[in-house]
Amino acid sequence: MGNMFQGPVPLSNATLGRLPKGVARPIYDRAALTPGIVHIGLGNFHRAHQAWYLHRLMQAGHAMDWAIIGAGVRPYDAAMREKLIAQDCLTTLIELAPGHRSAEVIGPMIDYLPIEEGNGPLIRAMADPAIRIVALTVTEGGYYTDPTTGGLDTAHPDIAHDAAHPDKPKTAFGAMVAALARRKAEGLGPFTGLCCDNLRGNGTILRQAVVGLARLSDPALADWIDTEGAFPNSMVDCIVPATGPAELALARGFGIADPAPVSHEAFRQWVLEDDFCAGRPDWDEVGAIFTDDVHSYEMMKIRVLNAGHQVLANAGELLSLATISDCMADPTIAAFFRRVQTEEILPHVHAVPGMTPEAYLELIEGRFANPEIRDTTRRVAFDGHSRHPGFVLPIVRSAQASGTSLSGLALVEALWARMCEGTREDGTKIEPNDPEWEALTKVARAARERPAAWLEQAAIYGDLARDPAFRSAFEGWLSRIWRDGTAPTLAAYTAGA
Repeated sequence: MGNMFQGPVPLSNATLGRLPKGVARPIYDRAALTPGIVHIGLGNFHRAHQAWYLHRLMQAGHAMDWAIIGAGVRPYDAAMREKLIAQDCLTTLIELAPGHRSAEVIGPMIDYLPIEEGNGPLIRAMADPAIRIVALTVTEGGYYTDPTTGGLDTAHPDIAHDAAHPDKPKTAFGAMVAALARRKAEGLGPFTGLCCDNLRGNGTILRQAVVGLARLSDPALADWIDTEGAFPNSMVDCIVPATGPAELALARGFGIADPAPVSHEAFRQWVLEDDFCAGRPDWDEVGAIFTDDVHSYEMMKIRVLNAGHQVLANAGELLSLATISDCMADPTIAAFFRRVQTEEILPHVHAVPGMTPEAYLELIEGRFANPEIRDTTRRVAFDGHSRHPGFVLPIVRSAQASGTSLSGLALVEALWARMCEGTREDGTKIEPNDPEWEALTKVARAARERPAAWLEQAAIYGDLARDPAFRSAFEGWLSRIWRDGTAPTLAAYTAGA
């Protein structure tokens, strides 16, 4: 390698030619790129997933007018902006397959907007007619959904602020409304809103947030967005760990000095409705799937993978297992995972073209077991108060409706309740790992003596506390975890006890 004795190469347009030979890099002229997409919430997942698909198109000489402008709406986004701007918005992607690692540098992103109170730069960028898609990865819990009604939480202080101050919004959705108002006033068409978060009907939820917020201040604008705009549903999939010292070292090992590299597994999937009001890149030419039945793909992925993550993570945290692959290597947890999946999750999943639920479970087990992916139980367990209602409890309701077993799912919830108490089985402290951690911990400690207290959190469980079968199973499992311990309780479930 030419730079063997020179140390890692700092990323920039000027240094791409100095990267080691084994590192793939853009072969397109980045100076010729023009923007077509604003992406809000530009973290690791977006760069390993949607940006990668666009990069592949650009490598083939296509989509040169669809470059990405990054954006954020929270002060902490400024740190990521600083890192990426300093390296011309290039990103190092490190693929981690069992027994094989590779690195590539991608470059479809050309700018990252300043983060300012009132979101002026973001609003101006989205109002530009060149921007035809505004995409988002703002986490599953970031859409201001009322847990009771499923509608927009109009009482939330952020939403109330944006309704009262539409020109200086706090939220991404308020900024989108403000930009759409400018486009309408100037006789321009709307952009497509593309949600890339793990939510059932994610396009429908994004439409609800944008149109619902607009309706609070300008009903005519809301009608225009609802009629003329587009919010396709989509399903996204790629396991992308958080970046820490190990990932920084990996990048250096490939001869690259990148303060924000991204590691990922050797698997990606992107399924979208072909519903775009202002054009789109030909992502299907590089492996994305356009279909009218996103729901079936989405249901399979969210129930087997996303709910499956919650099956593993809390048990792993309690047993001091650092990663998801460590959980899969633990015979007790792996057996628990397989039984819950085959008996209580797969009955509520339908096949998609080319993939049965059983085959998909085998695929997921292999992906979860990949020891190269250091996906921490802590990351996967984060924000349980959004993830359990989003991923696990809909399966419980399907089991209720069909009369199928829900005992293992009740055990999953009991593990979460035990984890939220804040200590592992070895006595070590679990640091706060949820935006509602303090409240959850208080209830979890009460539930040690009275398990039903956990289910009485109506904002999470709704009326499930009144379901005799689920309540009885949950109370039995949580009491048993506290009495016997996590591993013996998992073994008892797997053995049918």
